[in-house]
Amino acid sequence: MMKNIKSMFNHNFCEMKFLYDVRIRSILIQAVILSIVTMVILWLVNNVHHNMVKSNLSLGIGFLKERAGFEIDQGIIPYTSDSSYAMAIVVGFSNTFMVAFAGIIPATIIGVLVGTGRLSSNKLVSWICRVYVEVFRNIPPLVVIFFWYRSVLSILPIPEHSISLPLGIFLNNRGFSFPTLIMDINAKIVLFSFVLGIALSIFSAKLSRQFHMKTGQTLPLFYVAVLLILGLPMLVLLALNFQLYFDKPVLGKFNFTGGCTIGPEFMSLYIALSCYTASFIAEIIRLGLISVSRGQMEAAIALGLTPGKATRLVILPQAMRIIIPPLTSQYLNLLKNSSLAVAVGFADLVSVGGSIINQTGQAIEIILIWMFIYLSLSIMISLFMNWLNTKVALKERR
Repeated sequence: MMKNIKSMFNHNFCEMKFLYDVRIRSILIQAVILSIVTMVILWLVNNVHHNMVKSNLSLGIGFLKERAGFEIDQGIIPYTSDSSYAMAIVVGFSNTFMVAFAGIIPATIIGVLVGTGRLSSNKLVSWICRVYVEVFRNIPPLVVIFFWYRSVLSILPIPEHSISLPLGIFLNNRGFSFPTLIMDINAKIVLFSFVLGIALSIFSAKLSRQFHMKTGQTLPLFYVAVLLILGLPMLVLLALNFQLYFDKPVLGKFNFTGGCTIGPEFMSLYIALSCYTASFIAEIIRLGLISVSRGQMEAAIALGLTPGKATRLVILPQAMRIIIPPLTSQYLNLLKNSSLAVAVGFADLVSVGGSIINQTGQAIEIILIWMFIYLSLSIMISLFMNWLNTKVALKERR
């Protein structure tokens, strides 16, 4: 009998021996995990279907053609309450795009200034920059937004007692009002000359770099760029006899009419996210600069460069390959933090989508639209920054 038991054990052991094969075992584990994930997804789909049938809702995007029936106070795209839900989402998307991508510019500028300021030999400048970083970096972005919205912009005077600034600009608790250019044919010509000046200055920068690589001499690129970007539109203005027309803000019964008025919701969100993100960018810039060997700066100064030129021409190009990867994460964080606009009532993508959900109940479709748009914008930023990273990467000579 013991022989039979032993033979059965050996037979079963031989049959289970394949489990000791690493490849087979890994395939079995992956199959089990895939089965569990599939079952969870099927359960979620069935649960969603059951709840939608129970609520008398159907899955689809046909509701986007229906009339929205609600107003959006601010937006760069024309919109009325008679517009469709799809147009409301487009307006919300444009507002999110405007906050995120316009906020990247001041956040980067402030971050570079504060980051380099922290390395300054001036103790006062270094201390002020350090306080800025520590304060904003350790406060939640929502608190920073509320600070600007409730504690700064809301205490400004009412429109009747607005703060008058030069060039017909007014600041009050209803927003920031300024004249706008009436886009007639003359204005379009001036705008085209301005864009042309920027394009020519970029082309001149490439030619100047090639000239510098060949001869070792530098051209007065800054003055050339100023002459092209500002001088060319001024020549066009002289040719047109300065015939440009502006729509100036005029005080009405409750607020300014005419011109352009930026509400406190956008201003608080824009300033808060820029200042908050700049504190993280400043640390990235600082760490990138100190990662370059001190001997690089000493060698550049020994060759006759000033500390400013040495930082710009020698240190910063080497630090960029370290700065760009974490800088990409901060740009993505700024984009995602823009969804906090709903807290101050700014009509961004999330706020508009929430209004649509309240009226239609189509939560799944709206959430999927949110995910798709934010994912697309994040991929755009990542692709651009990856391209920029390849441009500044050190290239080895073969």
